[in-house]
Amino acid sequence: MDKEYQISCPADEEEALLRSARYLSEQMMEIRSTGKVVGVDRVAVMAALNIANELLRGSKNASSNQDIANRRLKMLNEKISSILPNSE
Repeated sequence: MDKEYQISCPADEEEALLRSARYLSEQMMEIRSTGKVVGVDRVAVMAALNIANELLRGSKNASSNQDIANRRLKMLNEKISSILPNSE
């Protein structure tokens, strides 16, 4: 939002930091453009809450997808075990 900050980070993480900063700036500008939130501090807090919500939803979806994958793998393993003779 038209402000620059000096932040130190390892050289190999600089591009990720810049992408994060651009994403945060875009989120803040989108919130500010609605006109419903006034003040940079409030806009920053709203952006942080939105980003945290995205992260938590993504984490929940990843966990759910992992559960589905585990169930499918177990089912496939059971099918394979029932078809193939024991190889002991």
